[in-house]
Amino acid sequence: MKICFLGAANEVTGSRTLLEVGGKYALVDCGMEQGPDVFENKLPPVRAGEIDYVFLTHAHIDHSGNLPLLYRQGFRGKIYATPETCNLCEILLRDSAHIQMMEAAEQTKKAKRRGEGPVLPLFDMADAEGALSLMVPYKYGRRVRVDEGIELRFTDIGHLLGSAAIELWLREGGIEKKIVFSGDIGNTNQPIIKDPQKIKETDYLVVESTYGDRLHEAGEDPIPALTEAISRTMKRGGNVIIPAFSVGRTQEMLYFIREIKEKRLIPDYPDFPVYVDSPLASEATAVFLQCDPDCFDQSTRDIMLRGQNPLYFEGLKLSVTTEESKGLNLDPTPKVIVSASGMCDAGRVRHHLKHNLWRPECLILFVGYQANGSLGRIILDGAPSVRLFGEQVRVRAEIARLQGTSGHADQTGLLDWIDGYESKPAQVFVNHGEHEVCQFFAGLLAQTRGLSAYAPYSGTFYDLALGEFIEMPSGIPVQKKARDIIKTRNQQVHQNLLEAVRELQTVAEGMRGMANKDLAKLTDQVLNLTRKWQK
Repeated sequence: MKICFLGAANEVTGSRTLLEVGGKYALVDCGMEQGPDVFENKLPPVRAGEIDYVFLTHAHIDHSGNLPLLYRQGFRGKIYATPETCNLCEILLRDSAHIQMMEAAEQTKKAKRRGEGPVLPLFDMADAEGALSLMVPYKYGRRVRVDEGIELRFTDIGHLLGSAAIELWLREGGIEKKIVFSGDIGNTNQPIIKDPQKIKETDYLVVESTYGDRLHEAGEDPIPALTEAISRTMKRGGNVIIPAFSVGRTQEMLYFIREIKEKRLIPDYPDFPVYVDSPLASEATAVFLQCDPDCFDQSTRDIMLRGQNPLYFEGLKLSVTTEESKGLNLDPTPKVIVSASGMCDAGRVRHHLKHNLWRPECLILFVGYQANGSLGRIILDGAPSVRLFGEQVRVRAEIARLQGTSGHADQTGLLDWIDGYESKPAQVFVNHGEHEVCQFFAGLLAQTRGLSAYAPYSGTFYDLALGEFIEMPSGIPVQKKARDIIKTRNQQVHQNLLEAVRELQTVAEGMRGMANKDLAKLTDQVLNLTRKWQK
């Protein structure tokens, strides 16, 4: 009965943790790195084909994004998640595969001009569809027997539609232990979704620490601030550009703007146009509106009971095609554009930044977390200019952050959720935070709550039955430059090849005793393949 920390270990993204119980292997989350990689991430000690289950906390790409890659590498087990998470993954994983394929095609064009071979995507649409076919939905609050020694329950953690803390009861050799994975703990009093629900008991706790060293603005209501931001930008004749994650934050912005419009809080510009420039966000909004109303908070349910759409208002327009997106920057009418990605590292928002960053009448309004090294953080930290599509663009627009919109609990929220446990966990593992924040929050839990808390690096092993560490490696820093991205991608694709070869070996070993003609046929196929590539 062991746990191995692989991703989001002293880092904010790429959540991935491996459990081993009675010869069965399960991953909790299988996320993609977003933004610069800080520490080397260890590969799982088992092949993808040997993993039996994935337990998914929520749909955000830094928690779910590498599920198609896992499928490509041979995983064919079950993926457990809430119904809402399954529905959001339907659009997010397909979108992620599309991005991988488009980026590989673009890099292949450049590689050909250099006389090099094609660049392969990490995974493709078939891998995304394959991963989605393995998803098994379970609602909050239901205790499910996953395997002989594994039971699971999802508890609403209030971070995103369908997000959950995962409770696991593990049994092996007559020993039973419970471990809870917090996933991303939500902020309180957010629109649309409920507040995080507390859990009473556990032996072990894995807790996130994104805002473990800071507090949100106390009692900040985002609607007055958003109203003022839009109003002053309209008066200047500029555009409000809101970089927002397609799933979660975009829907919150629509909720806020609906109220601004309904109450006519900007009387001088009551009909200001609003564009959601993201096909993915449009699909995600449809998922929000079609889910079980029990997932919503009381205010949102009240709006729906009045027969109103909580995410729609007059003047809202959706830009789906590339031509529609480009047209927004040709239209001089002052407007609000909500576009992905939330950290400005990809997507259509980069085009809107190129056309609006240099204009002093415009406003770039950040409404979510900006990771170190992301373009959003660089702009927010006051860079005088940034490079977009090969062009240096001067930053002259107003740059602001909307307070009160974080989807993560701050330090007080994290401590309050942990204080909900009626007895102290034997060991707390702190993950999903920047290096300094993970270390700080682990120390804070020890000093103020008397907890045994540790922020593990990738490759840390812990024996849950014995209650002791097996391996405690130090973090190995990564110095990754932009030109190393293709090299890193090729290394991952080569890892996929090695995984496939190991799968072939497993198949061959299992063919002992089969008919000679079948053995000879596979032998010929393998030899023909190897001879082809040896040439």
